Amino acid sequence: MTAPLLNLIAPADIRLSRKDPLDADTLAIASRILTDVRERGLDAVASHAIRLGDVTSADEIIVPPSRARAALDRIDNADRRVLESAADRIRAFALAQRTSITDLSIPSPIGGSMGHKIAPVERAGCYAPGGRYPLPSSVLMTAITARAAGVREVWLASPRPSDATLAAAAIAGVDGLIAIGGAQAIGAFAYGAGPVPRCDAIAGPGNRFVTAAKQLVSGRVAIDMLAGPSELLIIADETADPATIAADLLAQAEHDPDAIPMLVTTDAALPARVNAELSRQLETLPTAVIARASLSNGFVCLVDSIDDAIAASDEIAPEHLEIITRDADALAPRCSNYGAIFIGSAAAEVFGDYGVGPNHTLPTGGTARSFAGLSVFTFLKARTFLQSAASIPSPLLVADIARFARLEGLEAHARAAESRL
Repeated sequence: MTAPLLNLIAPADIRLSRKDPLDADTLAIASRILTDVRERGLDAVASHAIRLGDVTSADEIIVPPSRARAALDRIDNADRRVLESAADRIRAFALAQRTSITDLSIPSPIGGSMGHKIAPVERAGCYAPGGRYPLPSSVLMTAITARAAGVREVWLASPRPSDATLAAAAIAGVDGLIAIGGAQAIGAFAYGAGPVPRCDAIAGPGNRFVTAAKQLVSGRVAIDMLAGPSELLIIADETADPATIAADLLAQAEHDPDAIPMLVTTDAALPARVNAELSRQLETLPTAVIARASLSNGFVCLVDSIDDAIAASDEIAPEHLEIITRDADALAPRCSNYGAIFIGSAAAEVFGDYGVGPNHTLPTGGTARSFAGLSVFTFLKARTFLQSAASIPSPLLVADIARFARLEGLEAHARAAESRL
């Protein structure tokens, strides 16, 4: 009998399925590259990019805008239409997000007002993977979202950019493009390198070295999140179609040999039916070798109830969560931890990948317990203010502030407050 492609695990083993997103060796390598870039700038960026095969000479690092525009004119008209349509949908959603965030002003206890003002960062560095599968979708998701937030200058890094990637960069209207990847690209954005300016925020998915570098520079610049290998969790019951589940799991599995496809179900018959469908669909899938490898990272978990399925999902905190159950609309609000949720059998995760609206750059490795996906919020700052309208503040308020300062042993603080009287 053929072994199942998705191994069955017990609910108690779910926590053990989670591993740390980054290992010490990867962090050490990324740290050395970042230190080199910080100290030697563009020379270091060039040496690492050449060593790792992104470019053959330093002259190839900066891609002129004319090359991106030429790629846009060169690609198939149908491909261009798909890119431009996705860009329009991504932009519309991001602009709607931006208009939902407003400045705030309320009366202040010292007279006058206090509140916050929302402002974008000045420069953003966006990363789009190259390698096995170039991802022009990530160009649109990052750069267009930054623009919608109001970022003045947007740069893009993508190793060995394809025509589709270059065309997406032209559509998104990036200000600069570097044809490199890895930790050296993140270092160029974090520290500046030659014509590449120091950026205030860095966003976009990448390999483990990109993720490690983002973690290491996150105290210097804002980052969106730590986005590691992609993952999908499907909650399904006896009403779910095994062929649909298998198709969605394989769509996730073909991303990368490290991708993690997962299924949690209340239906005891579903695991075998899904595994049979996986075997059938793999027979004609061009990316079957990669998909089969990543299926070994995933699992199917049989639980006793929908309540147990929700608990399992919240423990995993998946990047993508699909709900294919009898009453998906009622179940969805009960789930707490996920990067993005897809509710109902027609809401395929792949629609999120290719620009229906919400962003596809999402937290992985269980970090969705604490982080949300990329959005205009990534590129915005809420700066607070306190304005005084009175020349002399309330004596009672000053007395409170001074007493609080002395409670902490900070006499100069207390005297600074009392000096206002």
